[in-house]
Amino acid sequence: MRKLFLLSILIIFFSQANAQFLNKLFEKPVFSGIYLQWGYGRDKFSKSDIHLKNGSKYDFVVHDAVAHDKPDFDGFRTNPLDITIPQNSFRIGVYLNKDHTHAIELNYDHAKYVVTDYQQVHITGQIAGEAIDWDTTLRPYFLHFEHTNGANFYHINYVGQQELLKSKKRRVATAIWKAGAGVVIPKSDVTLMGKQLDNKLHVAGYILGLETGLRIYPLRNLFLEATVKGGFANYLNSLTVAGGTARHHFLYGEVLGFLGYDINFKKRHKELPLN
Repeated sequence: MRKLFLLSILIIFFSQANAQFLNKLFEKPVFSGIYLQWGYGRDKFSKSDIHLKNGSKYDFVVHDAVAHDKPDFDGFRTNPLDITIPQNSFRIGVYLNKDHTHAIELNYDHAKYVVTDYQQVHITGQIAGEAIDWDTTLRPYFLHFEHTNGANFYHINYVGQQELLKSKKRRVATAIWKAGAGVVIPKSDVTLMGKQLDNKLHVAGYILGLETGLRIYPLRNLFLEATVKGGFANYLNSLTVAGGTARHHFLYGEVLGFLGYDINFKKRHKELPLN
């Protein structure tokens, strides 16, 4: 019931943001610049029921599975030049007006989702035609389930920005909010009943998200951004081992930090000679 309530709020908020975005388009948007962002984050996930299926071989549900993220910041010690090892995020946006208060952006979050080993779970369904209804410890040789290369949230955001502080020459701080939707493209590493496979990237479902935070401009075009983000992810067809699939959905929360840069488009008007 709680998930349904929060999902309803997300859908209503997204619908309102989408209406505002369409209104801006009808106001003859001015594509006045773009921005680029790179950053890192931490994630929290709600419990989820993971439904694993492979024809008549098995069809069972792990109820209320607990999962955690995998920040991998220690990767900077072993591979300091590979900035993609930790949970990372990238944004590229296009401003829709001259004041840069409205934009649309492409959003990628390389989140990592790991079902916690050795937790107590309840499992129902069938394995090899035999009905099961167990309370058991989730041991990794029976099931280890993770999207660690990653859960991979791809979506399009509508972005609003409100100036909070400015100097005589430039803006200094702004409040920012975003609403978006898109797809999840996980690369799932699964061990199931002794068989393990780190599968291929695969479009598996959809995602909704809301984000809000603060931008600080230490320089005219360079900015730092800190945001919190929440949403709903639904994996309808994740790949597992030997042709099997898994489906589950969960609410997620993220804390994100970015370094960004604005690139402005300036129109130059050529002066015409006087007659």
